[in-house]
Formats: sequence, C-alpha cells, structure tokens
Amino acid sequence: MQEVRNRLEAEVKKLERELRTELPREIQLARELGDLRENAEYKAALERQSYVRTRIGQLQERLGELSRWNLEAIPRDSIHFGSRVTVLDLETDQEVFYEIVVPEDTDAARGRISAASPIGRGLMGKREGDEVTIKIPSGTRNFEILSLRTIHDRDGNDGASG
Repeated sequence: MQEVRNRLEAEVKKLERELRTELPREIQLARELGDLRENAEYKAALERQSYVRTRIGQLQERLGELSRWNLEAIPRDSIHFGSRVTVLDLETDQEVFYEIVVPEDTDAARGRISAASPIGRGLMGKREGDEVTIKIPSGTRNFEILSLRTIHDRDGNDGASG
C-alpha cells in the first residue's frame, strides 16, 4: 500500500509543480501573443490548468481514503484486500494466482487484480477449499480456492505494499 501512496504523492508533486511554475509561464507567453479570443495556446494552457487542478484534487482525495484504511480490520481467514490466492480453474484444470490490490496497483499480467474487478468481487470473502462461480464479461469461470495468504500472513513490510 505504501508503494501506491508514494506513487500518488509523486504524481501530486509533479502536477503541483506544473500548476505553480510551468502553466503560469505558458499562460503568460500565450497572453503576449495578443488577441486571447483566437489564441489556441492560451486556451490550451487554461484547459490544462483546469485538468491539473482537478487531477490534484482527485489524487488528494484518494490519498485521504487510503490513509483511513485500517488494515487490522481486514479478516484473517478469508479473501480480502491484500490476499494472495491460488485457485484451480475447474474447466481448464490450471492453477491461477491472483493478488487482490487497490485499483491503482492492478496488473492483470502479474495476477494483480482489483477487488472491484469481476473476479476480485467473486473471490472476496471466500475461504480456502471453497468453490466459486464467477460471471465475467466473456462468460463464467469456476474456481476452487487452493491456497490463501492474507495481508496478515506476509513477512515484514510486504503486507503493506499494496
């Protein structure tokens, strides 16, 4: 989780620098070009300024949400945020690994899925040994949960990495 926070905080800093130094300079240069009604550079700089302000607000709101998470409230015996799960796909007889992460940290190729994704939602609250049928956009998947490591089962800071 800390890795996600660090990434979001770095994006906020970069955008704040752009908002405070780069965009005012661009706006000033565009003003110097003359008639603002037909000045594409001026309009583009103002649009970018509006976007940057909005994005900073979104990032700060998300950082606030993440800071309020109580990791100790996450169950220790079922799948929730931070869980690493190995499931058996009952149709293909293949083992599949998933880690339930925050949306900012998803990486499907590495099995890192959001709790809000169809598979993430379908696995939430399930336990080792459970069988689950999950509806996904391309059809239905049937899994048996083979192993579960919750965020509490991890060594050191690994459990807080997101």
